[in-house]
Amino acid sequence: MNSSTSIIGWAHTPFGRLEAPDTTALMASVIPQALADAQMDAADVDGIFVGVYNNGFSAQDFQAALVSVADSRLAATPATRLENACATGSAAINAACDFIESGRGRVALVVGAEKMTGVSTPRAGEILLSGCYQPEEAAVEAGFAGVFAGIARAYADRYGDPSRAMAMVAAKNHENGVTNPLAQIRKDLGLDFCSTVSEKNPFVAPPLRRTDCSLISDGAAALVLAAPDVAATSDRRVRFRSRAQANDAFPLSRRDPTEFAGARQAWAAATADAGLQTLDLDLIETHDCFTIAELIQYEAFGLAEPGQGHRILEEGLTTADGKLPVNRSGGLKAKGHPIGATGVSMHVMAAMQLTGTAGDLQLPRADVAGVFNMGGAAVTNYASILERW
Repeated sequence: MNSSTSIIGWAHTPFGRLEAPDTTALMASVIPQALADAQMDAADVDGIFVGVYNNGFSAQDFQAALVSVADSRLAATPATRLENACATGSAAINAACDFIESGRGRVALVVGAEKMTGVSTPRAGEILLSGCYQPEEAAVEAGFAGVFAGIARAYADRYGDPSRAMAMVAAKNHENGVTNPLAQIRKDLGLDFCSTVSEKNPFVAPPLRRTDCSLISDGAAALVLAAPDVAATSDRRVRFRSRAQANDAFPLSRRDPTEFAGARQAWAAATADAGLQTLDLDLIETHDCFTIAELIQYEAFGLAEPGQGHRILEEGLTTADGKLPVNRSGGLKAKGHPIGATGVSMHVMAAMQLTGTAGDLQLPRADVAGVFNMGGAAVTNYASILERW
């Protein structure tokens, strides 16, 4: 669907193991900054859309109501919480766009947050595994990494071992993360390290190594969205040229796990509605929760035939200086993956590129960007095409 909503302001914490004790504190750290960036007062906000997965990371829930604690100026503003697994942030964004485009409001605040490091790593793994189909997938070893390891093994059985291509994804994204001051890991690990199983890079769930897996993170990001007449007076504005959502069957047993059919459908709908091909974009921020995911997404986006995603990496198409940089921010792999904040963060990173405010991350050309965020193992899929105007 064509969209008339624009992004006019944003804020973003660093991602990582943060001192902020909870999502309330994380939201409090971005809401005032985002409003100030948009040159908006709290009284201008007609609706608030909160993305927090939680599901056991904190005993405190009712996350939408926590906005009134994070910023008392917003205590009387209608607030709604969205949850859609790892696509929680994009679910909040889409609800806010629908709110504006239905005429119910002219300015919306979107805030995504997650505090994941307040529980043990094993407990975090249990919580994340709730994003799979429990009757069939709950017993998988190594949690959600085990789910994606199964996808990687299915891919290997059909097309050949993707391990080197996955290492190339990891190395690319870690190299990109070096120049992102918000990234959880700012270290160029190199292809040799990412390719090699070692004490520092062990198998988590074969064939996935530690470098193939995104991080347990804390963090928050916020966006201010506005109707066209409001955005027209803004100093910086990024329009949703199109956006789309598509779902796939929840159980992996009921679909081809290597196809990412829902991702393909969402991406095709968004690019077609924008009147563009994937290679017309200047950059993509995509959901590399595990490196096999980014590899299969190249194929779902039409950049390569099934099983040929490795060629995109070998040709250098998606590097920072390639024709179509993918995850110039470092992606979830280096930047971090606080569940509720992830989709919001990806849109912030794209908006920064499009407005020329990305600092050391800035690409030479950035007029149109794609964002892809998925929940679960490509179960719910959101694609956005953004452009500056």
